[in-house]
Amino acid sequence: MLTEEVGSHQVLMLGLAGEVFALDARLIREILDPIAVTRVPGAKHFVSSVLNVRGKVIPLADLRQRFGMPPAAATPDTRIIVIETDIGGEPTTVGIIADKVHEVTELDHASLQAPPPVGMRWQPEFIAAIGKWKTDFIVVPNLERIFN
Repeated sequence: MLTEEVGSHQVLMLGLAGEVFALDARLIREILDPIAVTRVPGAKHFVSSVLNVRGKVIPLADLRQRFGMPPAAATPDTRIIVIETDIGGEPTTVGIIADKVHEVTELDHASLQAPPPVGMRWQPEFIAAIGKWKTDFIVVPNLERIFN
């Protein structure tokens, strides 16, 4: 996890509902334009669809729902970020919907802090760290807790 490391590290900056999130670039497998998805009845509310990526069926997560953000229609900037992360101790490929992909950049780990116990609009267990990028505050999500 980024917050446990020293130095700097490459991250992918993405936008969700006007907020900027940083994902460890080592997790990223590819970035896709929106494609057709299939709803899965009875699935978790934030992972309610699957998509076919070159013959492999992968779950599609909407972090907006997990963070309690309002839903949004796809725009020309919408992308699907395909990541591989541990879920239940197993490496799992998952798609994440992003309103916008900004860039891959270096993030200094010293600039990251634990989320404050008050003043957050998200559940603190879903946030690994808060930091600064350019002029924006960034959120480093705790993917392990989000998906487990």
